[in-house]
Amino acid sequence: MALNPAYEEIGKGFVQQYYALFDDPAQRPNLVNMYNPETSFMTFEGIQLQGSKNIMEKLTSLAFQKINRLITEVDSQPMFDGGVLINVLGRLQCDDDPPHAYSQIFVLKPLGGSFYCAHDIFRLNIHNSA
Repeated sequence: MALNPAYEEIGKGFVQQYYALFDDPAQRPNLVNMYNPETSFMTFEGIQLQGSKNIMEKLTSLAFQKINRLITEVDSQPMFDGGVLINVLGRLQCDDDPPHAYSQIFVLKPLGGSFYCAHDIFRLNIHNSA
């Protein structure tokens, strides 16, 4: 398989669609369609999850209702298997919490004429100086 020349467009489109679903608590359960039932991995604030069922249990357990998100950058790279590596930098504020910088990395893998999220790593950029 060759490098996908539309990797930038795919990356930006995926991020837009993903956060539109994630940021709406009523739509968040629909994220299940973006992950593979067995082979998708997520690391959410250091917690390792595998499979769409386990990933969705985590995502739907998040208690906040309102998200104010600012995406600073979306960087994408093509992968040799036709996939796309995406790095997102931004800032988010959940409910009445203070805003925090965050980073999220996605690896999209081709599946038929579409993609699924094979890897997802999310981390708030909070540094402990202790």
